[in-house]
Amino acid sequence: MNIDLVTVIVKDYDEAISFYTDVLGFELTEDSPSLTNDGRPKRWVVVRPPGDGSASGLLLARADGDDQVAAIGRQFAGRVGLFLRVDDFDESYERMKRCGVEFVGEPRDESYGSVVVFRDIAGNSWDLLGPTPPTEAGPDRA
Repeated sequence: MNIDLVTVIVKDYDEAISFYTDVLGFELTEDSPSLTNDGRPKRWVVVRPPGDGSASGLLLARADGDDQVAAIGRQFAGRVGLFLRVDDFDESYERMKRCGVEFVGEPRDESYGSVVVFRDIAGNSWDLLGPTPPTEAGPDRA
């Protein structure tokens, strides 16, 4: 079992595609015309981290109606709601800074890896996470 998709409400499909593919390095795996339940045109847009095709992805959904517009950037009520683990934290952080990504605070080292909060194009908070450091073998406590 795995989580296939998580919806992120966005203002504009193409701006969101550009952010997730050009800035975060995701792959656009689907961009198909579709219809809303009441027959209006929309798109089915899916981005996924590069590599394994079975990885969870994001469904980029253009806001439809006042309630959804109000939820843009607030899908997690101001909390970090998504976590992006990368192999090279420093390279990813510097590349994202060059691309104008908004970071909240400075990177810090935690027991689970390097971490810094950033905001996506919609304003949602994410953790950028580095690799989990190897555990240090302590003295044998037999």
